Amino acid sequence: MLVVIADLSAWTLGLGEGGPAALQMAARTVVVNFAALALIRLGEKRFLGKNTAFDVIIGVMLGSLLSRAINDDATFVGFFVAGVVFVFLHWLLAVISFRFDAISSVFKGSERLLVKDGEVLRDAMRKSHIGEGDLKSALRRNGRLEDVERVKRAYLERSGDISVIAEKSEPRIIEIEVREGVQRVRFEWT
Repeated sequence: MLVVIADLSAWTLGLGEGGPAALQMAARTVVVNFAALALIRLGEKRFLGKNTAFDVIIGVMLGSLLSRAINDDATFVGFFVAGVVFVFLHWLLAVISFRFDAISSVFKGSERLLVKDGEVLRDAMRKSHIGEGDLKSALRRNGRLEDVERVKRAYLERSGDISVIAEKSEPRIIEIEVREGVQRVRFEWT
């Protein structure tokens, strides 16, 4: 019985000589889809978000490997074994990086200070390949600021995002109104 199932699986997935035909590639696509979902669950989905180069590499490599499993005539099972090894290696390096900050910096990089107390650090910008336009865009998008003078700190994070910490602002009274014995005051934070 097991031999019949193995032969049927081999024929359905095109595991024999000459590579898979169109219907066999469709069957492989279904199998690879579910296997990829299982591998992603093993990898805890982390490498699919916008993260470090460490995380992106595993996503690219896993995607390349799984696409070959669909249309290549090499060993079908070998691709899944390699996929499991990739996910396990990513997990192992993530655990090691969690435990040891120095190793984490090697695998994942470290943040770089771009703005300090309203002053743009030009050397850090040059080393990071970040232009003025990129910085201003990040200030508007991530800090809701237009002036770099109002930035306490801005960092290029390991993920490639620019995080912005604004200076504490003081409220400014822009209107005081008294109507029917009720005082209304409008403030603006600058």
